[in-house]
Amino acid sequence: MTYPLSRILSAATAAYGVFALVKPDHLGSALEVPREQMPAFNLMAYTYGVRDIPVSALGLFASSPQLVTASMLMRIVSDFSDAAILGINMDDPKVRNKALGVTLMWGALNTAALLIDHRNRD
Repeated sequence: MTYPLSRILSAATAAYGVFALVKPDHLGSALEVPREQMPAFNLMAYTYGVRDIPVSALGLFASSPQLVTASMLMRIVSDFSDAAILGINMDDPKVRNKALGVTLMWGALNTAALLIDHRNRD
């Protein structure tokens, strides 16, 4: 199998996408948003699920290394974009750090996986 690390992370991200659709209130709860802001964060969670499932499915099932790479690049841009959006909008430093930690970690993991897979390419 080519790009094994990228495919593993694609599977994990697809699983998160399903979770985000099934339990959208996880995001607002994790970010400790006030009750009146929960609908907006539920909508954000839905958009994460709708975005992450097809992008990750491409990375997981594509037969072409170029498509796996494209999928991973979309994931990396999405992760770092999520970090910027959530980082800017969180007032509480503790919550901001939590949001940045998770999103930047996923961005870094996806970047590392893609780089390692490229280096080990057949």
